[in-house]
Amino acid sequence: MHKICEPAILYLGTPVVLISTVNEGGRYNLAPVSSAFWLGWTCMFGLGANSKTSQNLIRTREYVLNLPSVAEVAAVDRLALTTGSNPVPERKRARGYRFEPDQFGIAGLTPVSSGTVGVPRVEECPIQLEATVESFHDMDEKDPAQRGKFICFGIRIRLVHVEESILVNGETDRIDPDKWRPLIMSFQKFYGLGEQVSDSTLSRIPESMYRTRC
Repeated sequence: MHKICEPAILYLGTPVVLISTVNEGGRYNLAPVSSAFWLGWTCMFGLGANSKTSQNLIRTREYVLNLPSVAEVAAVDRLALTTGSNPVPERKRARGYRFEPDQFGIAGLTPVSSGTVGVPRVEECPIQLEATVESFHDMDEKDPAQRGKFICFGIRIRLVHVEESILVNGETDRIDPDKWRPLIMSFQKFYGLGEQVSDSTLSRIPESMYRTRC
């Protein structure tokens, strides 16, 4: 039996992403988000407009999307309630956030150089996507009560780094879903994927037919 419901949030289950950017003074910034989706080699995600990550993305237009597995959950959680913004924005301060200048350090993660952008990757994350901003816009520009609070970013993936252990055996360009265990956020709690429940008719289509890059 369904009923009308108004949840405060609609995080129904999405992958956790650690976005690495560079602050004005050159210090690295690292922020966990769980509001992203991909189509081919493009991605869309939303962020609070007053976040340090949003400011860095608008200023530099480049960053890395680092996808942690379930093995990195403790490191991701150490970043919770931290921000690279000083002073801490009022909305975040009310929720208990604190300014943290060394986010890689507090998380216990290692920055490594990228190939196409001047932003570090997170060495421990099994998948790292170097990217640049293609566009951004106010997500609620038609709603006076929400206008200016959230920004939607459209991005282009430039280079993909994948840990060898999660590739399909004998192949160089296919990630094995039975080996890749992404960290999932659902209603403010962490989850991992369970076992495959069924084959999909779509799996009969060769993965190479979805390729959008020449």
